[in-house]
Amino acid sequence: MGAACGIDFGTSNSSVGMCGANGPHLLELQRGATSVPTALFFAADGSPAAYGRDALERYFDREPGRYLRAIKSVLGTALFEETTLVGRKRYGFGEIVAAFLRFLRAKAGAPDSVVLGRPAFFVDDDAAADAVAQRQLEDAARVAGFSNVEFQFEPIAAALDYEQRVRGEEIALVADIGGGTSDFSVVRVSPARAKARDRQGDILGYTGVHVGGTDFDRQLALAQAMPELGLGSPMLRADLAAPSWYFFDLATWHRINFLYEPRVLAEIRGVLRESAAPEKIERLLGVLEKRRGHELLAAVEAAKIALSDAPAVALDIDAGVAVEILRADLDRAIADNLLRIQARIGDVLRLAGLAPAAISAVFLTGGATRMPAVRDAIGSAMPDARIVAGDAFGSVATGLALDAARRFA
Repeated sequence: MGAACGIDFGTSNSSVGMCGANGPHLLELQRGATSVPTALFFAADGSPAAYGRDALERYFDREPGRYLRAIKSVLGTALFEETTLVGRKRYGFGEIVAAFLRFLRAKAGAPDSVVLGRPAFFVDDDAAADAVAQRQLEDAARVAGFSNVEFQFEPIAAALDYEQRVRGEEIALVADIGGGTSDFSVVRVSPARAKARDRQGDILGYTGVHVGGTDFDRQLALAQAMPELGLGSPMLRADLAAPSWYFFDLATWHRINFLYEPRVLAEIRGVLRESAAPEKIERLLGVLEKRRGHELLAAVEAAKIALSDAPAVALDIDAGVAVEILRADLDRAIADNLLRIQARIGDVLRLAGLAPAAISAVFLTGGATRMPAVRDAIGSAMPDARIVAGDAFGSVATGLALDAARRFA
């Protein structure tokens, strides 16, 4: 039947795992890389769409068109039912998700069957919306060409990858903190258990929360970049401030394109006329008129990543305007969400009926686990467990491929 396919369709990055006679491996998707940004670029001239790194390059080369990122975030939301204008054509988000999955399927050799990863919750505290989100993703996968579509929770898939390296039986907590969600599972693993087809009895608990790297981008942008563009700036009327929704949308990957609409630009020009800090609103208007929103948020994301190694970085906002960001500034901006992550770790332990001391190892995967503050938050919740770092962008896809082999082989 050939190699089994697992796809980690992530908010920020996506990967494809395959599992054949020689075990699981990650596919090289673009230029030798086994993960690609979950990004698309639709050219204004109607030429073929670009995906992943190619999409980023065409956007940063300022080619006319529509750049889309973090499209997984629209699943289960009202935004999924909306359309986005590219040139003279409107695309539904279901079409957009299907197009990206079709790109990944082609890289895998166009298999008929796939196990797709899914977070513990696409939508927090709304079971109906969560079910809708999975159905939307399944429908998109079928439009992309898959006949057999199964799902596995992303933290469970990561646990299957971790299990390949254990030598005895242990109970592990898997923390998968990606671009859009933080997911946790408590799983009993061992070399002997890895051979079993049915692992439901080994899954002691799983949960998650809609917090991830894109939320950290937004919080850092709102704290450090958006005030330079007018967030919180006064209007000529002493009791008013500039409308805040422009800045929240500009700090949210999948909302940026809506700010380029002519009616929004006209509205901001009206705000400029009534602003007591017009130089800041002029910067905001310049970013939007030049369609530099994704570029600005990418610079914020790059600053966030750089702060994992450096104590301070400079963020260019506009010509002649830059701010210095300290790691402490980032930690302060994301502090509330770190508390939410810690709370969900407590929840998954209660679901498993275990105390922290019962956990042998914490297995980390997902790009956001590289951040010192995130690691510290997890480590403080599990002070006695050893911390094991997995492949930040590949562990889930590897585990999904192993799961696909069990289901379809």
